[in-house]
Amino acid sequence: MILDKIAEINGSINGIVWGIFGLALLVGTGIIVTSCTKFFQITHLAHWWKNTIGSMFSKEVLKHRKEKGTISPFQALCTALAATVGTGNIAGVAAAICIGGAGAVFWMWVAAFFGMMTNYAENALGIYFRRKNANDEWSGGAMYYLQDGLGGYTYSDKNGKCSFKWLGKVLAVLFCIFAMLASFGIGSMGQVNKIVANVSAAFDVSALSSINVFGDVSLYEILLGVLIMALTAVITLGGVKRIANVAEKIVPFMVVLFVVGSLVIIGINYDAILPAFKAIFVNAFKPEAFVGGGIGGVIIAITNGFKRGVFSNEAGLGSSVMVHSNSSIKEPVKQGMWGIFEVFADTIVVCTMTALVVLTSGGLEGGVFNVVTGEIREGLTDATLVGGAFNEIFPWGNIGQRFVAIAMFLFAFTTVLGWSHYGSKAWEYLFGAKTTIIFRIIHVCTIIFGAVLTSSLAWDISDTFNGLMMIPNLIGVLFMLPLVVKITKNYVDRKIKHKDVKPILSYDPDIQAEAEAAVAAGEE
Repeated sequence: MILDKIAEINGSINGIVWGIFGLALLVGTGIIVTSCTKFFQITHLAHWWKNTIGSMFSKEVLKHRKEKGTISPFQALCTALAATVGTGNIAGVAAAICIGGAGAVFWMWVAAFFGMMTNYAENALGIYFRRKNANDEWSGGAMYYLQDGLGGYTYSDKNGKCSFKWLGKVLAVLFCIFAMLASFGIGSMGQVNKIVANVSAAFDVSALSSINVFGDVSLYEILLGVLIMALTAVITLGGVKRIANVAEKIVPFMVVLFVVGSLVIIGINYDAILPAFKAIFVNAFKPEAFVGGGIGGVIIAITNGFKRGVFSNEAGLGSSVMVHSNSSIKEPVKQGMWGIFEVFADTIVVCTMTALVVLTSGGLEGGVFNVVTGEIREGLTDATLVGGAFNEIFPWGNIGQRFVAIAMFLFAFTTVLGWSHYGSKAWEYLFGAKTTIIFRIIHVCTIIFGAVLTSSLAWDISDTFNGLMMIPNLIGVLFMLPLVVKITKNYVDRKIKHKDVKPILSYDPDIQAEAEAAVAAGEE
């Protein structure tokens, strides 16, 4: 069967990109960037907090821009969060716990802590290397700091000076190919798959779900896929401004709604909170028997924690750079700080809420998920586990599961919107800005496959595409690390130590001069 063959090929590739090499590259990059920037996310905590969430309601952050293809910092954050806060925050966390035990949550936190600075570096480089495209819109992303950053690097040998131009260009092209594939995986199939699973379970229409079109796929699931396709087309075909306008309205609402709902569940189950945290920390280094004994079990917990953490916050993929680069902000470090907050909000806040809901609902050994045996309550799957946890407290009329289904729909749908933009920017680099409408149409058409693929295959394909996208991006970040350190030191000297030094804002002299004038006028 063709799906079995796809699963076999995908499994082989996945084993490589998410093996020791991939995990070492991912976490190692975060550790190196954190060390070289002197633990910026901690040492300048008050500063980045003040300049992100602390400035959320200021005019400069909220004000819409008339400039073509330019969005406000708040819109950039919401669009990035739209793409990152998705099914990984609900079904992904549940899947990580089911496979890697409670300890997987700890490794998600570790990945997020170092991922904050990976995301910071990506977004700072994105602003520094961005440029205007043929439509007079900002374009930025890993492909540009691979092309002009890594590609601009030279070294000397016995034959004279040699350039990395060819390597930068090859990695930029590979990144764009993988980004487009990822937009079909993490940004389409994986999200839609979870929407359909949760909505069909919570809002069953037996007249439609009882009719199988082919295999186990019902007419109801097909119709849900078609509905999502239509909604996506209406929004994404309007470009980044329309996506950003929708994102800034939906994202704050959906995040607050889910966090408040989660806090209610956790508050009612308050007696299980401390045991849940104990299980997270203890099982991170001493997993339960169902995960596996000894070092093998720890590796399973680490792998699933890291994979689901990256699936959730995307730090290291270089994806959110493509929307952060559309921000009106001129300072690379300022946009980098929004990248730190993005990872914090996504994983430390939302994913933690999900994990505590699953672990505390009904108790650690008798609730929806048994921490010791790894058993899921009968009738639930990793896709519907969080809905079952909400139903534990709000069982009337299936209201808990319906609440999660609505949250899942909002989370996943906005992720589809954000990834449509990411994929279109990758397409733009390869084929030109005038042809991006072709990609958006293709992206919309692939949504239907998420409704018919099995849950595990949809997630596995998404994991593989993420891993492939991560490799060229992180190579670029590591090569550009001296520049990241230089930009960061320049910003700290000017803005925190108040030294009179020239700002470092862009690789392009013309953009640098324009940005300098804007910064001098207070438009940062």
